Amino acid sequence: MKTILVTAFEPFGGETLNSSWEAVRPLQGCQIAEANIEVCQLPCVFDTSLKHLYATIEHVKPEIVIAVGEAGNRSNISVERVAININDARIPDNAGKQPVDTPVIIGGPTAYFATLPIKAIVDELKRVGIPAKVSQTAGTFVCNHVMYGLLHYLTQHAPAVRSGFIHVPYLPEQATKYSDAPSMAVEMITVALKIAIESALRNENDIAIAGGTTN
Repeated sequence: MKTILVTAFEPFGGETLNSSWEAVRPLQGCQIAEANIEVCQLPCVFDTSLKHLYATIEHVKPEIVIAVGEAGNRSNISVERVAININDARIPDNAGKQPVDTPVIIGGPTAYFATLPIKAIVDELKRVGIPAKVSQTAGTFVCNHVMYGLLHYLTQHAPAVRSGFIHVPYLPEQATKYSDAPSMAVEMITVALKIAIESALRNENDIAIAGGTTN
């Protein structure tokens, strides 16, 4: 049976919840399309998050890795296309680190593209009425740090393992603290992640979307 690793983050920035973890943790031990799901929570800390991620990959030995993070300003499921080799933190991480204009990996390439079928995932989410889009930026905080570090590690050590990153909105109970902040119910986010996993298992490569409607 295949193993899918899904990661998410601990709360950060003074929050008591992180929507990514609340949506991911119910997936632990689930079986989807004859694949077993393993989940882990990553610290919202530069460098330490990657050490934890790499150790988990070595332990679990997954066929696919999907990292998930919170993007409180977004209203939809954002499937990331690219990670860039830059840390540029607008706020400190949970260890008080705030790197500015530093590389994720010294000497690494400028960017890595996700190896998940990003447009197929978005198309299938939209088909069932879940707001979704392909995103062209994972930011420059710990989410991008993890996406870049993940893709770099797999390129070096396990090139057959496909991976990528998905950003999810705030939960409603988080959004009430902010004026006009978008949100999505945790149950919908969890369903969206299950669909993303199914799509990644079904589609080895991305597919062309009829009519060019995915964006």
